[in-house]
This record gives sequence, C-alpha cells and structure tokens, in this order.
Amino acid sequence: MHLSKSILRNRRLETLVENQTTYAAENAELHLFETHQEAEQVLLSFREPVLASMLEGKKVMHLNKMAAFDFMPGESLILPSNELMCIDFPEARLDNPTRCLAMAISEDKIKQTVGFLNETMAKADDEWKFTDYNFHFTNDEAIQQILQRMIYVFAEDHPSKDVFTDFMLRELIIRILQTENRKVYTEQSRQLHNSHRLAYIVDYIRKNLDKNLTIKELSDKAYMSESNFHRVFKNELNISPVDFINNERIKRATVLLKIPNKKIKEVYMECGFNSLSYFVRMFKRVEKVTPKEYQCRNRAL
Repeated sequence: MHLSKSILRNRRLETLVENQTTYAAENAELHLFETHQEAEQVLLSFREPVLASMLEGKKVMHLNKMAAFDFMPGESLILPSNELMCIDFPEARLDNPTRCLAMAISEDKIKQTVGFLNETMAKADDEWKFTDYNFHFTNDEAIQQILQRMIYVFAEDHPSKDVFTDFMLRELIIRILQTENRKVYTEQSRQLHNSHRLAYIVDYIRKNLDKNLTIKELSDKAYMSESNFHRVFKNELNISPVDFINNERIKRATVLLKIPNKKIKEVYMECGFNSLSYFVRMFKRVEKVTPKEYQCRNRAL
C-alpha cells in the first residue's frame, strides 16, 4: 500500500514524529501517521477499537501482554479501545519515513456486522465475536485492496462517502474475523480439535498431507454434507478446503526442500501431490519461485 501524491501534497506536515492527518466518516475515522526522524517510546491510544496497518518503514511495538515486535509493511494490528501503544521508530528519517494508517471503527458498526454474520453465516460450533485482545497478522491480498481503496475514499470526500465506507467497513470486519478464525484454527488445532469440527479437520489434514484427501472424506469426518462443509469451511477460514490443503502441502515442502540431498520427486510425493507439474505450479503460485530455485537458494545460505 502507499499514499498517493495528492494525499501527500494536501496534508500538513506539522511535526516530524507521528504527524497525523485525519479523515472522518459516519462509522469510522482514518488517521494517517508519518514519522521522519528516529524516536522512542511514543505513546498512542484510541477510544474505539482500531485497525493499525503499516504502509512504509518499520516500527517496534510494545503492547500489553506481548513481547516487543517489529511492525512491518503489509502487517496489521487489531487493538481494543483505549489500548496503549508504546512505539519506537529506529530507522525513520526524512528520506525514509515511517507511515502507518490507524482506522478507529465504531463499536456499533462492529456489533452490527458481527450480528449479521451470526444470522447469515453462522459458525459450525461457536459464535462470531470480534477480538477483544491484540491481534497481529499479515494482510492477505483482499485486505490490502480494501485498505488501499479506503484510503482513497476517505481522502476523496465524495458526497456518498458514508455509504461507500459502510460497505467497505462491513467487508473489512468480516475478513478480519475470518483471518483471526483461520489463525486460531491453524495455531490451536490440536487444543481445539475435540470441541470444534473445523479445528479437528485442520489437524487431520496436517497429519495426513501425504494421503489423497477428498472433500467427501473431510465432510464425512465433520458430519456435514459436501456442499455445506465447503461453504462453512470457506466462510470461517476465508479459503476453500482444496486451497488450504495445497497451502499446507507447500508449507511442508518448504521444510523438506531445505534438507540436504533431498530430491524434488521425494518432496512432492511426501507432500501428497500426484504429479510434478502440479506441484511446481502450486509451489510457484505460493512461493513465487520454482521448487528447484527455492532449494538452490536455501542451500546457498
């Protein structure tokens, strides 16, 4: 993501540390922050739940109950209302500014969207709830595009801005919830597999990546029809079962390819791919290089 030349041209640069430009809509405020010099222990908080997303540069975040971590472009944070952030800017300079957006979203809009989800896209074994803790994640392509579009709409000041932002806020909230759900199921599948059917399925997939996994087999294990399983899986994890399986297989492949003298044929067979050409195509889609290129690059390190 980036700030357009018109936004940079029209904003007022009044301070070199966390210079703030604010745009308001009915159910959200978009704040653009820029820092042009090194700084430490800069404090910031918002009265509403906030999505913070890095645009350029690097921050070091110090948050409640979390170890300090680097906050980089393409990453986002969800913070509850009144959460205090303590921020360091170790690399900010005039020619290398740190830029970040912070979108404060009204709690009414969040509750309305969560209610809509529970009525129309109910989870298999739980209810949708918006996070009430610090949630750090990497934006997927869809979230990146929504945020880029929202920067444009907030700054444009169109007469229908509130209508446009309401639609985008609903989509953004839903995609954040799906991202969190996917993270929980993938990171806690073993702990949750006895109480959440999709967590059980995620755990089962990971244990059986070398086998021929079918939607019928997985839907039977989740006690759902194939069509309902596919719909619920995608609603809750924001990815189809087939794409999830392929992504997990590619993750395993990246580990195996780092093993000295491991042959590519051995890797794709151990990861459950039926053909080399399909494995190469899926690997390149995810990792942007071929398995051979990845293997050579990592052996050279």
